Amino acid sequence: MDNPVAAWEFGRTCYDWADWATNKTQRGTIAREGIAACHQSLLFTNSAAAHYYLAMNMGQLARSESLGALKLVRQMESEFLAAASLDSSEDFAGPERGLGLLYRDAPGWPLSIGNRSRARKFLENALTLASDYPENVLNLAESELMWGEKAEAKKELATLDTLWPAAQKALTGDAWEQSWEDWTKRRDILRQKLNQ
Repeated sequence: MDNPVAAWEFGRTCYDWADWATNKTQRGTIAREGIAACHQSLLFTNSAAAHYYLAMNMGQLARSESLGALKLVRQMESEFLAAASLDSSEDFAGPERGLGLLYRDAPGWPLSIGNRSRARKFLENALTLASDYPENVLNLAESELMWGEKAEAKKELATLDTLWPAAQKALTGDAWEQSWEDWTKRRDILRQKLNQ
């Protein structure tokens, strides 16, 4: 595939498609196709989207592997950082969001790169860059709850409730159905935990 845009767009499709995989083997196969497509794109262009979807597909591959997952973390970090340096607003601040979640969820030193202060920094950056994107608010609120910062998480939930109606009007169509289903479920769980 010598069209770099078509290649990373195929990588994006693979990332989304891997969410529908019925088992780890299928998820890994799809993720590898997405990784190959993004590598192909990067042969022709140094685009934020190609680096970003390369990192995202590496994340899908990591979900399919138990032993090899940790070795992918540094590669994901490198690709998210490359994407952020080129265009941190890609996919509603996706590179910043990806870095925040990576630093939040990865094991800490000495095993890996997990780091709460870095996680907070990048999750807050994502929210600053795309403050009306529901997932950016959700990620920060869920993280604050995870870190025992219940009052801050409640503030984020109130912000989310405020922006929700406008976001539902702006982000419509079949492409957004899965996201809204996920966000609604996560918002309900967050609300339930914060009201306990």
